[in-house]
Amino acid sequence: MKTAAVVLAGGSGSRMHSNVKKQYMLIGDKPVLYYSLNAFQSSRRIDEIVLVCSENDIDRCRKEIVEAFGITKARKIVAGGKERHDSVYEGLKALSDCDYVMIHDGARPFVDEAMIERIWAELPQVRACTVGMPVKDTIKMSNESGYVEKTLPREKLWMIQTPQSFSYELILHAHEQRIQNDLEELKITDDAMLVEYKEGVPVKLIEGSYENIKITTPEDLTLAEAIWGHRFA
Repeated sequence: MKTAAVVLAGGSGSRMHSNVKKQYMLIGDKPVLYYSLNAFQSSRRIDEIVLVCSENDIDRCRKEIVEAFGITKARKIVAGGKERHDSVYEGLKALSDCDYVMIHDGARPFVDEAMIERIWAELPQVRACTVGMPVKDTIKMSNESGYVEKTLPREKLWMIQTPQSFSYELILHAHEQRIQNDLEELKITDDAMLVEYKEGVPVKLIEGSYENIKITTPEDLTLAEAIWGHRFA
């Protein structure tokens, strides 16, 4: 069975308040994007990587990331679309003869082999899963006036991360249906939600890591440096 990873690296990083896109900022001595690509490169479960970035960054990704760090499984680098789900679809279309796919945000540098193994232990049976972690804080829902409407049961709430992993045929069909039926009004925010809604397939929750953070703001980069120091220094 062939398993691929689609890694999304098309973000602009506007909330970083920097001229450098977040995926190219350094953690330790390497770019943010390197770490997730290297995790999939090193994994015995992953056969191929498709890297999705902005069209203007294709040459940069190839030279400064893929070739510079020997990411030989990244056989294709493709241009993403306007929105995240458009970029996922472009990555999926670049694959062939694929049985399973792990979709990952390149701005999450700390995916690791243990996490990939936990996914693989479930994926062939459940066909759809996502990593995440139980929330630590009390979560409240507000009304339109900014007052608490209700307090949600914390023991049932998870922070969802990536990789989100699927049968290739399942997730490809879900994205094709999204395009054909124009589901923009549903505000679908991730691939798991798309599969839940369009395919009616339950998505299995799998333990990720509280260190599996997404680099979005300067504070996240500071935290990432601390995690890097703990893991690699």
